[in-house]
Amino acid sequence: MMMSNTGNSQLLNAQAITGWRDAFGVLADVEVVQETGSTNTDLMQRLATLQRPLLLVAERQTAGRGRAGRSWLSVPGGVLTFSLAWKLPQSGAQLMGLPLVIGLAVAETLKALAVPVGLKWPNDIWRDGKKMGGILVESAPAAGGGTWIVGGIGLNLLVPEALEATLGVQVADAPWLAQMDRNQLLGTLLNALARLLEQFAISGFAPFAARWNALHVFEGQMVQIQDQGKVLLEGQALGVDEEGYLLLNTPAGVRRVVSGDVSLRPVKE
Repeated sequence: MMMSNTGNSQLLNAQAITGWRDAFGVLADVEVVQETGSTNTDLMQRLATLQRPLLLVAERQTAGRGRAGRSWLSVPGGVLTFSLAWKLPQSGAQLMGLPLVIGLAVAETLKALAVPVGLKWPNDIWRDGKKMGGILVESAPAAGGGTWIVGGIGLNLLVPEALEATLGVQVADAPWLAQMDRNQLLGTLLNALARLLEQFAISGFAPFAARWNALHVFEGQMVQIQDQGKVLLEGQALGVDEEGYLLLNTPAGVRRVVSGDVSLRPVKE
């Protein structure tokens, strides 16, 4: 669960966001709503009528969801909550690396803005050993073939220490980034997402594996793979392969782990 209080008070505006689109970003339309339950749910319900990719941004999300049904709460200004619907030619197992690509687009954008972040397999943005953002990817078959995907992203910009103490969980933010024009930030993120999704549509995950591994925060560390608190595997994290599987060096040899609803946790010494 993530929460945040108000950061940059400037309202989000679809026209302002579109003004920052580049040659890739213009492939998607942009909509902004003041409040909704979940931008992912909204887009999933609209896929049958979409003609083009669509970025849906909410100032406030009341029923946001993370992986495995976890809740994601937000307050205007201090957290970005948005989803991007995009049509891809791939289907099924060919989409396994997609959440990693979406995370990579976000992380590389933030690093270019001087925010030192990394990636935690499979769907989290990390900073200073704490979660700064999360990603939820859903999909549905597209009429005529291929797949519509909806990538939902929640990104903390400003989290007061008092609120973090109340939550009882450590989260990260980027206070100075919270002062940036959020419309520009969203336009910049859209450009990166569109660029990488277009490349993914052509080449799949393989071209992204090395870039993802370069940002992997648990590279070479001992980790556990857990399912609802139950340890399934333990070993040294070796990064991901060209299909998006996590590679673990275990006493029984190198194992490939598919994401699903499992979680990665560092082994406590």
